[in-house]
Amino acid sequence: MWILLLLVACAAATAAGARLCLAGVAAAGGAPGERRATDGVELGLYETAFLAGGPRRVTDTALVALAGERRVLLAHTGWVTVIAPEEGGGLDGLHEVQRSLLASAGPDGQAPLAAIRTAHAGTEAVRALGERLVAAGLGVPAAARERLAAGVRQVRGATGLTLAMAVATVALNGSVRAPDGTPALLWYVLPLLLTGACWAVARVEVYPYTRWAAPAGQEALRAIPRDAPPLSALAARGPRTLRDPAIRALLRQARPATRSAISRRRPV
Repeated sequence: MWILLLLVACAAATAAGARLCLAGVAAAGGAPGERRATDGVELGLYETAFLAGGPRRVTDTALVALAGERRVLLAHTGWVTVIAPEEGGGLDGLHEVQRSLLASAGPDGQAPLAAIRTAHAGTEAVRALGERLVAAGLGVPAAARERLAAGVRQVRGATGLTLAMAVATVALNGSVRAPDGTPALLWYVLPLLLTGACWAVARVEVYPYTRWAAPAGQEALRAIPRDAPPLSALAARGPRTLRDPAIRALLRQARPATRSAISRRRPV
């Protein structure tokens, strides 16, 4: 009986590992050696943000940039308030990503940060940004991202299934041993090693650029110097680079320091 349980665990681990490997190849841009030309592609502030953290990082970068220009206020409650254009210097000179973010605050010019992130991710400006990066060979197509995420979930599921089969083996058979005298539980190390190795490889290959940047995009991100300007550092490495602890905590959705409006001064 325990052999049947072990076979189920091994089959699940093998299928999950294969699916994750195939998804990783797709996310990397196809077969080895297959690359699209990226010459002449300029990696600007919001391109960097998208490759490093997707639409959410794009929104956060635009918010901090607009807050630094006093075009929005970021409240400690997590609400974002758009300052009237005539008070914030008008809309002239704003990037299309910034314009779409201001529109995402709604007709009242005020919305929670979480709602703005969701609305802004679906705007044409952000979608077009992602499509340009994919066309340039720097970004990962949406279908490949979904397959990669599904592969990681399947590996996690296979790990849980293997542990469940091991527990069932103990419950049904006690201290059963293989014909060679080896404890049956030791055989479950094989599928656990497979799923653990796949999980580790996915962690190393994907982190810290998650599923947004193709290998060429990851190379471009690694080329950004550690002493980059504050906004570039935010785009590439996230809120942890911000000097203002209140804004840093707000973007991480942790409870920031108690101030009614933490962007009344320049945040970075």
